[in-house]
Amino acid sequence: MSDKVSPLDAVHRELKAKMAPFGGWEMPISYPSGTLLEHEACRQGAALFDVSHLGTVRVSGDKAFDLLQKALTNDLNKISVGRAQYTHLLDVNDACVLDDIIVWWVGDDVFDVMPNASNTTGVQEAIGGVDTTNTRAIIAVQGPTARKVVGAFSRDAADVGRFRVKELELMGVACTVAGTGYTGEDGLELAVPVAHATSIWNALVQAGGVPAGLGARDTLRLEAGLPLHGHELGKGINSLEAGLEWVVSWDKGAFRGRDALLAKKESGLSKRLVGIEIQGRRPARDGTEVLSEGKSIGYVSSGNFSPTLGHCIAMAFVTIEVSVGQKVDLDVRGSLIEGVITALPFVAKKK
Repeated sequence: MSDKVSPLDAVHRELKAKMAPFGGWEMPISYPSGTLLEHEACRQGAALFDVSHLGTVRVSGDKAFDLLQKALTNDLNKISVGRAQYTHLLDVNDACVLDDIIVWWVGDDVFDVMPNASNTTGVQEAIGGVDTTNTRAIIAVQGPTARKVVGAFSRDAADVGRFRVKELELMGVACTVAGTGYTGEDGLELAVPVAHATSIWNALVQAGGVPAGLGARDTLRLEAGLPLHGHELGKGINSLEAGLEWVVSWDKGAFRGRDALLAKKESGLSKRLVGIEIQGRRPARDGTEVLSEGKSIGYVSSGNFSPTLGHCIAMAFVTIEVSVGQKVDLDVRGSLIEGVITALPFVAKKK
C-alpha cells in the first residue's frame, strides 16, 4: 500500500478499479472496461482522470513572480494573470530536469505550481511556497466532448480556454479550472475542494464522462509525444536533449541551472529524443537497447502499444546523427525487433 490516497479513492474502489502505487500514491490504473476502451473514450468522447496525485504548491506575495522567474526556465512575462505555462526546474550543477511543471497564474501575486507527484517536496524546497495538495482533488476531463460534459454544469468553466486559468463556481462549489491536460486532446483540469470531489466526479460521470485510469493516460501521452518525468526527463537528461528548448528563456536573465545548461548547449549534445514506430503488438519497454547495423545507438525511454495506430510505438534517446526514416533494431529480451525512426508526435492533436 502506498503512503497516500486520493480523495476519490473510495469512488475508484467502488468502481472496481485496478489500483497500484504511483509516485507514492495508490491510484487507479484501469477500470473493468480496460485501458483500450478508456483510451478510445478520450480520443472520441470525454474521459475522466483522477490526477490528484499531482502536487500543488501555492506561491504568493509580492515576491512570488521574481522568485519563480529565478527558479524556473520559462519566462512568466510571456503570460499574465489567468494563464498557465509549462516550465522546467533544473539541477544547478548538471542542468538535468528535476521536474517539469505547469504554473497556474491564479491571481495577482498568486501562483499554483503543479509538480509531479513524487517531486512535490523537492520543488517546494527549491521555490518555497505552501503545499496545498491535501486540500483539493484534481479531475482531468479530457477529449473532444470534454467541454460539453463540463458545460452541463457551468458554461463559464467549459469556456476556459487552452492554457487559461479561472477561479469560478462549479455546481455551487468554488473551484479552479485550467485548460490543461496530458493526453494530446482538448480538455480541462478541475481543482475541487476535497469535501466536494466525490459529488463532482459522480456528476461528471452522469453527464457522460468515462472514468479512465493512469494506464490510458500513459498511452495517450505517449501517442502525443509528451514527456514523462523519470523517462524522457530526469536524472541525466536536460531540456535540450528532450527537444524542449522552447521552454528555456535564455534572454530573461539568470535562472536556476542556466549556466550549466548553457555549457551543455555550447559543448554540443550527444543524444536527442526521437520516436520509433514498431510494427506488431510486442512493445519495446523503457531501457530497451536501440541498435543500428549492430551498434548500440541509444535506449528506449517509453514504449507501449498504440491503440490509435494499432501497432507499437516508443520514444528513445539516440545519438544525434540518427535521422527520420532510418531503420533500427530494438533488443527486446534478446530478440531483435525492427523499428523506424519517426518525428514526434505519433498522433497529432486535433485542430
